[in-house]
Amino acid sequence: MEPVTLTTERLNLRAFTPEDVDEVYEACQDPEIQRWTTIPSPYARVDAENFVGRMVPDGWRNDREYTFAVRPRGGGPLIAATSLHHPRSGTWEVGYWTAKEHRGRGYMTEAVLGLARWAFTDLRCPRLEWRAEIGNTGSRAVVEKAGFTVEGVLRSSLLNKGTLRDGWVGALLPSDIAMPSPQPYLPAKT
Repeated sequence: MEPVTLTTERLNLRAFTPEDVDEVYEACQDPEIQRWTTIPSPYARVDAENFVGRMVPDGWRNDREYTFAVRPRGGGPLIAATSLHHPRSGTWEVGYWTAKEHRGRGYMTEAVLGLARWAFTDLRCPRLEWRAEIGNTGSRAVVEKAGFTVEGVLRSSLLNKGTLRDGWVGALLPSDIAMPSPQPYLPAKT
């Protein structure tokens, strides 16, 4: 797929470009991003160059991961990175990090909802999943504010820096944000 640009009320989400390398490198020096995501630690400039110059374009070209730089709609600094990847048939998974100085302002919740709307319409996604290591309360707060249902714990489900860790899993369905599903859904009766 060719990269697309998405807009929300305050944000512009677009594919990373070579001009973003310095800001990616700076943001990823944050110990919290290194701790809770699978980026290399320590994070070198060459890691930012590979991310922006190889990983992001390859993901779009091969239709396996759509990664976006998140910036203010009118222009400005890099706020965050977010992506959708397609680990299972019919389901997409959202991932993200937010630069330290931009946390707590609702930007990531807004970006996740923008991605969800795109996934539910253009990608015909029936279920958007989120996973995070248990303890990553910032990530969990984002998806809960976006309307995801945290569905449980998956033991030994996340490989991060050579160690399997327990993780939370949650999901957002189109109906959770008043959108139609591409297929009918029959919830279990309990």
